[in-house]
Amino acid sequence: MKAITRGSAAADAETYRPELIADDEPRYLRRQKPVEIRRRKFSRQSWPFYRRVLLISTVSVAGVSALVVAGRFLLYSPQMLLTKPEQIEIAGNRFVGRETIVNKFYLDRGRSVMRVPLEERRAALEAMPWVEQASVERILPNRIRIGVTERTPIAFLRSNNDLALIDAHGVILDRPAEQDFQFAIVTGVGENLARDERERRMQTYQEFLKDIDAIKSGSSDQVSEVDLSNPKDLRVVMTGLGGTVGAAQAVTIHFGQGDFTSKYRMLADNFTMWQANAGRVQSIDLRYMRQVVVNPETSAAAAAPRKTKPR
Repeated sequence: MKAITRGSAAADAETYRPELIADDEPRYLRRQKPVEIRRRKFSRQSWPFYRRVLLISTVSVAGVSALVVAGRFLLYSPQMLLTKPEQIEIAGNRFVGRETIVNKFYLDRGRSVMRVPLEERRAALEAMPWVEQASVERILPNRIRIGVTERTPIAFLRSNNDLALIDAHGVILDRPAEQDFQFAIVTGVGENLARDERERRMQTYQEFLKDIDAIKSGSSDQVSEVDLSNPKDLRVVMTGLGGTVGAAQAVTIHFGQGDFTSKYRMLADNFTMWQANAGRVQSIDLRYMRQVVVNPETSAAAAAPRKTKPR
């Protein structure tokens, strides 16, 4: 029994030897070597970087603060407010009154000049009939400067019993009070026509004046009225033709459509002869290529057959 017991003890000792148990132990149960973690410390080489970051941050904060302060000053400071009409400077206006222009900035009174909508105010000024172009700019700290280019009228426009003015672009203008103009009167370009059509007819008017002045200087001064209602027949009332004693009378002339230079040359060269033959010249028709009709209304009445009563 003892031998058996001794053998069993030896077998048990062999079975449970520590090194065998260590060899059979799973690898994940083994104790691993601890990993050493190195912590970086501030060094002399890293300080310039942190100084730059600090400097940039400080400058950025200071810049934003300055912008906020400047913005509040420009928008709300009493020194920037538009409070009096005298703060609005106007140049170039002759026929448009100063008060009329200043009234366009009524909504900006008590407001900083930086909050005045310049483009909107410029458009409002150019919507006025007499204003062709306008410029609006800020003059810091609290002034507005306006430049105005007014339209140039070239003729009177007869509208019913009133006389207005009209420019080369067909824009109809009110007559300024206490202003003296020396223009011919045009008809046939009223407000019932579209703006572009009025402009085309006024171009014909200017072409006619230029052509007759090219034949004889100062001829346009003899034009008293021009009818533009028929684009195919320019009808003109002129005075002072012929240069004789009775030449101050008004004569209606049908110039037709275009070729005003040659037609007016014919009129200037032959008016005295036509007047001698016809006596009193009231109208002349120059619309036909090879024919001039003097007093066409009278000629048509004379040529018409007389009606007689049956016996």
